[in-house]
Amino acid sequence: MEELGENQTNLNEFILVGFSYLAELQILLFMVFLVTYMITLVGNMLIILLVKLNPSLQTPMYFLLANLSFSEICYTTSVVPQMLIHLLTERKNISKAGCAAQMYVFTILGLTECCLLAAMEYDCYVAICHPLHYTVIMNCQVCTQLAAASWITGISVEVAQTTWIFSLPFCGSKRIQHFFCDIPPLVKMACTDTSKNEIVVLAVSILFIMTPFLMIILSYICIISTILKLPSAEGRRKAFSTCSSHLTVVTLFYGIALFTYLRPKSSNSPGSDKMISLMCTVVTPVLNPIIYTLRNKEVKGAFKKTVVRIFSAEDPAS
Repeated sequence: MEELGENQTNLNEFILVGFSYLAELQILLFMVFLVTYMITLVGNMLIILLVKLNPSLQTPMYFLLANLSFSEICYTTSVVPQMLIHLLTERKNISKAGCAAQMYVFTILGLTECCLLAAMEYDCYVAICHPLHYTVIMNCQVCTQLAAASWITGISVEVAQTTWIFSLPFCGSKRIQHFFCDIPPLVKMACTDTSKNEIVVLAVSILFIMTPFLMIILSYICIISTILKLPSAEGRRKAFSTCSSHLTVVTLFYGIALFTYLRPKSSNSPGSDKMISLMCTVVTPVLNPIIYTLRNKEVKGAFKKTVVRIFSAEDPAS
């Protein structure tokens, strides 16, 4: 009788199953994810501070990078702290309102990152393909507009989509086979026809993930074509190094995003969904600042100058 009543009731609370099946590894997973999360926060905060404190980094590319780092901090924070708490507690409940809030933040920032990466790619394209007109094309106003458009697109599209999803009635089991409130497992729990919702989710994914991705691909075709025409090997090396960090991040981000949201339903399983989501929420955010600091001479140089400046200010003899 209790089960029947649960099936007929619109759910106002969910249970995030997460990694409950790995009971013996909960503490180990907690430690690994905590360390990774702290590195993510420190790495992305460091990039934001370096851009703010160093005039040499106050350029369109690094302004957009600071926006990307801020979005990464919020993106991973929307998921990881709750996951860490659930790894240490028996109670893994989340209210419907809390679940909606998590999905709002997660989806908004995910789409904003897609747009920011496309904006950063446009900056690379202008820098390499139109170097003489770079300062005119990528002026302060254009840079601000690109960043604003990325945030506005992410907020407007995902607020509409997430609001629509949470207007559905949820019933049956409270258990979500995931460690956070992602779109696919929530849509599966709706006790109504969700075919329209699934079409909209797919359309949004294709339009707002594939469109920036195709723009990036076209830009890189132009960039590579321009680089290959450069007369000197040194010139080609410098031109490629300008966008190498961005290319690495784009490959990582879009590779996971495309595989997650555009793969066939038949290949979906709770275990594979969790592993892919871990890549999105834990691995990618920690790799981005590492890629942009270790593979970027300007960022490394700015970091060294900042450290020297701090120690010089603390040294009374100086």
